Amino acid sequence: MKVTINIDCTPDEARTFFGLPDVKPMQEAMMAEIEKRMHANMDAMDPETLFKTWLPLGMQNLEQLQKAFWGQMTSNSTSDSET
Repeated sequence: MKVTINIDCTPDEARTFFGLPDVKPMQEAMMAEIEKRMHANMDAMDPETLFKTWLPLGMQNLEQLQKAFWGQMTSNSTSDSET
């Protein structure tokens, strides 16, 4: 013998029938908090802010780094040509 039962109800009605809690308000609050945090982090991803974070003293650090590289390259090239 085969018995088939079809139940036509909404998800809210099924949740209430089984005694499950309504998590929709908590989910909306969590999504609002996540959205707020994402917006705050997006401001930190601004190119100007990233540049200031990576090079705190501005272009002076970059210029000093370039001078150091050029100094090493020229000193290596002159020492190689002498041998």
